[in-house]
Amino acid sequence: MRASSSAPRARARDVDADAIAVIELAHARTSNALDRDGFEALKRACETIESNRIARCVVVRGAGGNFSSGLDLSTANAILDARTADGCAGRANEALMRTIEAMQAGVSALERMSAPSIACVSGVCFGGGVDVITACDVRIASEDARFCVKEVDLGLAADLGTLQRLPTIVGHGRAMDLALTARTIDAREALAIGLVTEVVADVDARGMELARELAKKSPLALRGTKRVLLRARDDPNVAKGLDYVAAHNAAMLRSDDLSEALRARAERRPPVFSKL
Repeated sequence: MRASSSAPRARARDVDADAIAVIELAHARTSNALDRDGFEALKRACETIESNRIARCVVVRGAGGNFSSGLDLSTANAILDARTADGCAGRANEALMRTIEAMQAGVSALERMSAPSIACVSGVCFGGGVDVITACDVRIASEDARFCVKEVDLGLAADLGTLQRLPTIVGHGRAMDLALTARTIDAREALAIGLVTEVVADVDARGMELARELAKKSPLALRGTKRVLLRARDDPNVAKGLDYVAAHNAAMLRSDDLSEALRARAERRPPVFSKL
C-alpha cells in the first residue's frame, strides 16, 4: 500500500543468499515518519516474510540516515478530524479504535514473525519508531542514534506497544522515566540502560553481519527460542514456562537439526541446516 505521497513508507527487500530479509522504513523526506498506509505496509511486509518461510533473520532499518521520526503529521491530523466527523461520539470512538488497532497490528507483526529480527537504529528514533524497535528482538544503534518516547508531549499515551514492551527491556523505573519526561537519550545512554545491545560506527553493516551469524544457526532452534522467550515475558510463571519449553523441545529433539549440529561438532565443521 502507498501513502498519500505515492511513496512506500515500508518495504521488504528480497531475501538474500544468506537467507536474510530486510524491511526498510522508506520515506527519507519525512525522516521515515509512519502514516496509516505505512503501518499497513509494515504488516504486509512481515506477513510476506512469514508466509514465504525462507528468511532465517530479518533486519529492520530506516532509509536516509534516520530510523523513524514517529507518526506522520497527516495521520495525526486525520485522527483529530475523525473525532468530529460523525455526530455520534460512540461511532467516532469506534472508528478511532479501529485506526489505532490497525496501526498496532503493523507494529506487532514484527514480533509475530517466527524469524528473529534485528533493529538497526541510526539518527532519530522517536515516538512510533520506539514502538517499532521494541517489537524487534535485538536492537543495535549507530553512534548518532537518538531515542525519545515522544507521545506525552503530544497529549497522548503511547498506544502502539512501547508502554507494554519497553518495561521488559529497560525495567519499569527507566520506562517510567522515558515515557513521562519524553526526554531524548543518546546511543550511549540507550546502551547503558539496555535499550540497545551495541553501539557501532556502521550500524547497517553490523546488522547484516549479526544477521548472517544468526542465519547460520538452526532455524528451528532460533524460532523456538524466540517463541519460548516471548511466552516467558508475557507469562512469567516459571513452572508454566518450564512445562512449555519441555513440550516444545520434546518435539524439536526429533528434528534433523539436532543430528546435524552434533555431527558438525564431531567433524569440526560448520553445520548446514535445511530450509524450513
